[in-house]
Amino acid sequence: MHDPVPRLPSLLEAVLSVGTDLELRATLQHIVDAAAELTEARYAALDMTDPGRDGLTGIRTAERPEPPEPPAPPESTESPKPPELPELPELVVPIHVDDEVFGDLRLAGKREGPFTDEDEQLVRVLATQAGIAIGNARLYETARQRERWIEGAAAVTTALLSGESAADALMTVAERARRLAEASAGVILQPTEDGGMEIVTASTLDDPGDIVGVVIEPGSPVLEQLLGDEPVFIDDTATDPRMTTRVRHRFGPSMMLPLQAGGRLLGTLALPRRRGGRPYTAVERLLATQFASQAALALVHAEAQHSRERLAVYEDRDRIARDLHDLVVQRLFATGMMLESTQRRSAGTGDTDKDVHAMLGRAVDELQSTVQEVRTAIFALQQPPADAPTTFRGKVLREAAGAGAVLGFQPSTRFIGAVENRLAEPVAGRLLTALRRALTAASRRAGASRVEITVDVTAPLPDGRPGVRLTVFDDGGAGNGHTEGGGAEGGAGTTVTWQSPL
Repeated sequence: MHDPVPRLPSLLEAVLSVGTDLELRATLQHIVDAAAELTEARYAALDMTDPGRDGLTGIRTAERPEPPEPPAPPESTESPKPPELPELPELVVPIHVDDEVFGDLRLAGKREGPFTDEDEQLVRVLATQAGIAIGNARLYETARQRERWIEGAAAVTTALLSGESAADALMTVAERARRLAEASAGVILQPTEDGGMEIVTASTLDDPGDIVGVVIEPGSPVLEQLLGDEPVFIDDTATDPRMTTRVRHRFGPSMMLPLQAGGRLLGTLALPRRRGGRPYTAVERLLATQFASQAALALVHAEAQHSRERLAVYEDRDRIARDLHDLVVQRLFATGMMLESTQRRSAGTGDTDKDVHAMLGRAVDELQSTVQEVRTAIFALQQPPADAPTTFRGKVLREAAGAGAVLGFQPSTRFIGAVENRLAEPVAGRLLTALRRALTAASRRAGASRVEITVDVTAPLPDGRPGVRLTVFDDGGAGNGHTEGGGAEGGAGTTVTWQSPL
């Protein structure tokens, strides 16, 4: 055996090189290259015992050199047999990681003579260090994968709880899972009425149009596993006899993960890779299964949130219906009584035309006010209860609704003129501030049972300029009115008037 000390610097350099990268594939390539350089081999390869565990195939350097061709055999009438090529001398050294054989480091084609005991001794030292480097790279790769999947699950949860529609929520899950798994497609299947499953959402690198609508028929072995809350892992979708869909031929390794929460199967998340793609590792399968469980919980919470929002809509509509009954219907009834009384007095008591005209005028005013109340109620029905209003009308109605919670009844609101078109910031902001102050003051006055809000953008200012006028009347107590910004109206109760140029 030769003394390896003269080659010690090369060994140290090779040992250091295998630990310079934390990425697993790069680490393996460093090991193979270092072994080839250390032994002057023209060919080096690392054949892994379990390639599927890390999702990698064999790592090699240059192509294996071919041995010299043997001389041609003499001509014969018999069919020639393929010549048997002699094998090149190889040096094979196992690499152990955590007491397991990770693979064999194979070296062949030494440039000068056969491999020596010195070569083997050097490669064994390198293999020992390689086992440590591979273990570290595995830990780093697993930690990085976990971080990506956890961040992906958090992003999906945030997106689903932000108010997406059901279709958008499923697409969010499919798209995010496809990217995390480096899959060819992210597919969501949901149960059908006849007991099968249908693809309802697909995120693919290509057009997913021919995938959506594909059905797994009832009785499929895959379907039985999914309905039993068991994930299904497939090595090759195209050749697996359990797969019967018409699109199976385009996919290879795949995962089918049940989306189940609280004993309820919401659907299935499928993550197929292209044919010939690398298989899923055990770590990827575990992380994808955890992601599916988290996504299912997020879908349930998002559905519950949407249900609460719908309930809020129904409750708001019930309130508006009560307001319509209490305010509008009663006002219409009173107006009808007023008109009937006018008819009787005009016909039986000989009232003057002036009195009749005044009473009819009040009746017309009441009917106009009633029409405005109906319009306001319809507009309120159109406001999403979970969202902040973006229109000026919506903001006024929100302020009125907030005051109603304190007053114990809802103020009536009227809009005169094209308030959305004519009223802009900062005038709208100042008007809302004045409205809040007036409603706060009204809520503090004893005996208030009626509050009327009027926003009029057709009322000119005293100097003739176009303006907007806010009037807030309440019947709590009696006063001569109060004015902010000009103008005043008096009468029983309190009237606050605010006006400003447009």
